[in-house]
Amino acid sequence: MLSLTNKQTFWLLALVAFATIAGAWIFEYFGYAPCELCLKQRWAYYAGVPLAALFALASGGRPGLARNGFLLLAVLWAASMVFGIYHAGVEWKFWQGPTACTGGGSLTGLPDLSKPAVMCDAPALRIFGLSLAGWNAVISAALAFVAARAFLRQGSSSVSQ
Repeated sequence: MLSLTNKQTFWLLALVAFATIAGAWIFEYFGYAPCELCLKQRWAYYAGVPLAALFALASGGRPGLARNGFLLLAVLWAASMVFGIYHAGVEWKFWQGPTACTGGGSLTGLPDLSKPAVMCDAPALRIFGLSLAGWNAVISAALAFVAARAFLRQGSSSVSQ
């Protein structure tokens, strides 16, 4: 098994998360407009990339800070995974999504007619059977796993150091 230092693990998390959000921007550039839920799923990446980079730079020789950073990132990406599962479930019609962006609901107020309406329950693209929301859940789960494993690797004794 590949053994990474704390710094390398933080940089790996930042790099994978940045590549993921960059991929979303590329899909958007090529015409796959994001829905409201897609845009909200990006928040974890907008927070996670700079946090992982910050912890990579600041946690050297400070195992307690590294442990807390890994915990924070694990929770952040676990929440992103849950949100991705929720959005994928809306797309598969397992449950109702927000009424403002699903085909079954009505728009509240006046819609912005300068932009095309993007429904949250209609995936713009499926890759190997998964929508981009589904892929967000998979990637977020992997990021949460790596961060949680690094957190557990620190051991409880490192918090007091």
